[in-house]
Amino acid sequence: MSDKNEALEILINDFISTVESGTLFFEREFGTRDIRRLWHTKAIKRCGKVTGGVKYELHGIGCFIHLPKETVDFDYGPNCEINGFDIWRLYNFSCDRPSKYKKYCDEETVEREFKEYVKLEKIKKMSAISNLYVLADSGDTD
Repeated sequence: MSDKNEALEILINDFISTVESGTLFFEREFGTRDIRRLWHTKAIKRCGKVTGGVKYELHGIGCFIHLPKETVDFDYGPNCEINGFDIWRLYNFSCDRPSKYKKYCDEETVEREFKEYVKLEKIKKMSAISNLYVLADSGDTD
């Protein structure tokens, strides 16, 4: 495997880990990692703050999380999954961390390597009804 693909995998794992960290605050505060239903039933506001100074902004099928030292924007999968990603989200995640992911602050680079990962079957569509992808060894099924 080439270095660039190993770096892409590092980026993907960092993205997923950051989403995991952020949604853990939701679980502690609200008893669930998927807080969209709470928003839709008006139990919580679209934007808010939880323990630890973590802020959230819900949108469509996703959420923008402002952690104390970083941010992440993700979409929930069709079955409330939090491990999905796409080119745009990886690119934005990189742009928020230019010193760590300078190479991926170029959207064409992210897209090219992402497509290579698809061809290598290292990543796959989360499901037929989702535009998100997951790591192929993540245990999700189509």
